[in-house]
Amino acid sequence: MKANRKFVIGSGIIVVTLAMLAYVGYTQSKTYYHTISELPTLRPTQLHERMRVSGNVEDGSIQHLANSVNFVLVEQGKQLPVSYIGRDPLPDTFKGGAQALVEGRLMPDGHFSAEEVQSKCASKYQATPGSPAGMQTGQSKNISAAPSGPAS
Repeated sequence: MKANRKFVIGSGIIVVTLAMLAYVGYTQSKTYYHTISELPTLRPTQLHERMRVSGNVEDGSIQHLANSVNFVLVEQGKQLPVSYIGRDPLPDTFKGGAQALVEGRLMPDGHFSAEEVQSKCASKYQATPGSPAGMQTGQSKNISAAPSGPAS
């Protein structure tokens, strides 16, 4: 009977420990999505949580510094200064005018400290100026000249 009791107690400790680790992992990894317009309406407790925010990278705002990359996200006329402090390189599509999704925390001074940045080029599927209607960037149109009259 004594060995059975030790087994039950040991199993209970293992189950409780795993449950606590799962709960802590869940609470630390969950992130909420917010728009830049929503940020001023958040409760103070929500401002300290990990979150995702998206917007367009403002043209000319990207500054590469020693330990971070600073830029500004814009959405519906609202601006959010962002400092990217992550270790991964920024995506190739990250440039002015591109849509970006940043993940991190909003700092008390109002700027966003991003640990992850995802980017999508906004102009990738738009027609280039001066191209024929209906054509996308990267497409070419094969136009061959038809003979204008009978050959002599």
